[in-house]
Amino acid sequence: MDRPLLIFSGQSNKPLAQAIAEALGLPLGKSTTQRFANDNLFVRFEESLREGDVFIVQSLTPPVQDHLMELLMMIDAAKGASAARVTAVIPYFSYARSDKKDAPRISITARLIADLLQTAGADRVLTMTLHSPQVHGFFKVPVDHLSAEPVIANHFATRVDLENAVVVAPDAGDLKRASSLARRLRLPLAFIDKERVSDTEVRVRMLVGEVKGKTALIVDDEISTAGSLVEAVEALLQAGAKEVYAAATHGVYVGPALERIAQSPVKEVAATDTCPPKVGPKLKTLPVAPIFAEAIWRIHRGESVSSLFT
Repeated sequence: MDRPLLIFSGQSNKPLAQAIAEALGLPLGKSTTQRFANDNLFVRFEESLREGDVFIVQSLTPPVQDHLMELLMMIDAAKGASAARVTAVIPYFSYARSDKKDAPRISITARLIADLLQTAGADRVLTMTLHSPQVHGFFKVPVDHLSAEPVIANHFATRVDLENAVVVAPDAGDLKRASSLARRLRLPLAFIDKERVSDTEVRVRMLVGEVKGKTALIVDDEISTAGSLVEAVEALLQAGAKEVYAAATHGVYVGPALERIAQSPVKEVAATDTCPPKVGPKLKTLPVAPIFAEAIWRIHRGESVSSLFT
């Protein structure tokens, strides 16, 4: 337990890494990442890691391949610098949707990423709200899977009048997550059955549950192009919902997402800072650095982190 605790950051989300380090009362470790003229990356730690308990913070946000490669190189460099243990802190774990072979001749990419992280030398992984929780099973090293549910629940409880509200899952796959939030807030539950037309478009087929005259609270694991979100908001308002709020763990916001949200009748869209926050009149950022800092401290001290999972 007397190993030094060291926090480093890749290029994807330095503000979150800095906030985590500050919450722990530690300076953010110094490292350098450069790109050569031939597009190769170069990574170097600027301080000793020998026998250190090293935590490397890197969200797999766009450009995903660059950030993944940088993380792998940092893990490899840390192991080569005689770090006692290296934990990959991945607030947003990309490719978590690719968790099964649901079409011929495709890669189960989530498993591939797990293999790459372990081959690079990661002794442990710390992440938050995997799109598919079963991705946890692809790892042979310990994985601590944190939940943003307490942060989202507190946001809704302080932002919205819950007297006449309903929690809504935007699709059947999010039903378990939405059900847990509904129990926490002691609210009824509804869900939307949708059909995915393409990567960026969905079609609502049916709404299950009573939303008429209620404030609808959509909860999702991530918002990417916001196609599903916008369709869900429209369906809820057509079904008689008074107003609609939304919250997600990961605000990826790519492509037309910001424009779609701005033009949508949704009242507010909140997301944690696992991905770098975007700015918009309807956007709200929920900080999760305290949760990650607490988990890192408990892991470093060899204490239980199970209470942080829910």
